[in-house]
Amino acid sequence: MRKRYLDAMTLVQRYGKPDLFLTMTCNPNWLEIRAELKQHEEVQNRPDLLSRIFRSKFHYLCKEVVKKELFGPVAAYTFATEFQKRGLPHVHMLIVLKGAYKISTVDLVDSFISAKIPDKDQQPHLYAMVLKHMLHGPYGELNLQNACMHNNKCKNHYPKNYCAETTICPDGYPIYMRRPNGEEATIRGHKLDNRWVVPYNPTLLAMFDCHINIEVCSTVKAVKYLYKYIYKGYDKIMYRLATTDEAQGIDEIKQFQDARWISPPEAMWRIYRLPLYEMQPAVITLQLHLENRQPTNFNDNTNLRNIAGNTFMQRTMLTQFFWMNANDKKAKHRKLIYQNFPEEYVWDSQTRAWHERQQKEVIGRIATANPKEGGRYYLRLLLAH
Repeated sequence: MRKRYLDAMTLVQRYGKPDLFLTMTCNPNWLEIRAELKQHEEVQNRPDLLSRIFRSKFHYLCKEVVKKELFGPVAAYTFATEFQKRGLPHVHMLIVLKGAYKISTVDLVDSFISAKIPDKDQQPHLYAMVLKHMLHGPYGELNLQNACMHNNKCKNHYPKNYCAETTICPDGYPIYMRRPNGEEATIRGHKLDNRWVVPYNPTLLAMFDCHINIEVCSTVKAVKYLYKYIYKGYDKIMYRLATTDEAQGIDEIKQFQDARWISPPEAMWRIYRLPLYEMQPAVITLQLHLENRQPTNFNDNTNLRNIAGNTFMQRTMLTQFFWMNANDKKAKHRKLIYQNFPEEYVWDSQTRAWHERQQKEVIGRIATANPKEGGRYYLRLLLAH
């Protein structure tokens, strides 16, 4: 996960801060899922349907956002798939728009994001979708027993305050327009208004019939938090096995067990080998080592003298980068630094050589080095210039 986080930060270094933070959650009542169930069959008994149909829906959402440019041309994006405790898959996606299409004004925010209950007569379908998926509550004073409550307050800070106009905050998410226009909806016996609406994009919500929260994050200063959030890793649990007649004291250290929580939909997701993570453009991690300190793989029964004298096995991305600059005319002419080299050349692990790239945009990232490593760290500094 740390490697994926560092790769994502390379996108920030190249393209700037992310502009949109999108979260999409599976809807177990999708018609595509219900149509495949047998009579009296429950949704939770078909984790294969949940996984495959959610993947198809999200793939179509990516096409709308990236290829059809719903928010404008996309320079880069990354997403991570997670699973709720009850098993439903959901995706966190960070989108970086191209420079001229950055969301920097209030008008652009309002054109893409809404935080209000739409008019029931003019937009009946969207009205039904907002009531079904995008109302956060009732919590707070209306329901103190909800899991969302912490110290008698909603940890997500709902209900929000009314706001006549959208305000762009210099160090966080915008404060979206929430006017007291009289629109209300009765949810679980309580009347909720615009203060309870989770920000959404009307087009995506009406199209996909599921919870799709989208936030403008271009003004968030703590960019690292956003990427660490989506690459926080899998769920874990702690448990202890004990007998009912256990009378002696509990040794928590001795009996501690560290385990992963894997729900049936996640198990099916992995069985089908569906992608859990994706990043575009791809980031290539470049090897970093001192002279004659490159890592080498070999079997237990291999003669180490043959390995040490094998010049082919000694080839690495770094050694061949130096060789290309010394012997290849095109590489000499382009004068590329190490981290930019994969943009013009592709590494072939079979022949252990760089070849001229024909297609696909990629970005290079030199492997990290700690200042305590001395020479390796200083070599990394030199290679960056």
